[in-house]
Amino acid sequence: MDLIKIVRSFAGRKLVVVGDAIADQFLYGNISRVSREAPVFILRHEQTQTVPGGAANCAMNLASLGARVSLISVVGDDEAGRELRAKLEAAGVAVGGVSVSDKIQTTTKVRILAGQTHSNKQQVIRIDYEDADLGDRLPREAILDKLKSALPATDAVIISDYNYGVVDDRTVAFIRESSSKPVLVDSRFHLSKFTGFTAATPNEDEVEHLIGRSIESTDELELAAKSLKDKLGHRALLVTRGAQGMMLLDGDATPIHIPAVGAQQSVDVTGAGDTVIATFALAVASDASFADAARLANYAGGLVVMKRGTASVTAAELEHSILNAEND
Repeated sequence: MDLIKIVRSFAGRKLVVVGDAIADQFLYGNISRVSREAPVFILRHEQTQTVPGGAANCAMNLASLGARVSLISVVGDDEAGRELRAKLEAAGVAVGGVSVSDKIQTTTKVRILAGQTHSNKQQVIRIDYEDADLGDRLPREAILDKLKSALPATDAVIISDYNYGVVDDRTVAFIRESSSKPVLVDSRFHLSKFTGFTAATPNEDEVEHLIGRSIESTDELELAAKSLKDKLGHRALLVTRGAQGMMLLDGDATPIHIPAVGAQQSVDVTGAGDTVIATFALAVASDASFADAARLANYAGGLVVMKRGTASVTAAELEHSILNAEND
């Protein structure tokens, strides 16, 4: 199937994203002088930007690509949560499924970027604001009720699990039993519990973590990924490999290795995995093969790592990248 035709079929597809919404904050400052109190730089604050991260970034990418997307998640009744919902709504993401709870704090990741006045700012430290254990403080019944309403009308489901508790065992079981459409999974630490779904998109480090050893060669990666796919019971597994591109396992077929596109030196990999699974899932929901969906996800990943901060990719950018590659 022609990749451009697939991209043009994205518009209007309905997807549900369920998972951990995160507020990504970027604090920019100029290095003004060295402190007299300690051998550290003093930053003069320039600006602070808050953008949707985690499952919310996945939803933003889907909306940017033209899909109709609903996000099911939980945020705190705080400034970060309100700003997160406002940014999502402004981008066209349906936020009716995002519960607001005064019992939790919105997970917020603050990245401090510093530099001279006319230079590019570099990240110097990240500060995370998160609840150690959300446990029973999350509105479980509300999450399930919103899933019940959303699943019948969707073309695909994305589970975006950052290990902050929104996607628990009960939610996983409900999606497995209730969804007749493709379900694609991105889980940072617990992919092994997401069995019986359509596909997953781990990176190579996550595969190593799951098998409990380092991978030294392409042959080892192929064997490890095949073993993981079989244990999960998924139809496909897309392993992202950074500058080395991606590897797709589709059923029992020979693994497909997809070289990275674009510049070899990325600008910022923040949120790149969200872009990959959003594009991959949207293509699958648009009746693309896993191979074509993986190629499109590879183009999208190559685009987003050239943008600073947590970013998204548009359908027009994706088409342009494909056409440029075809003309080279």
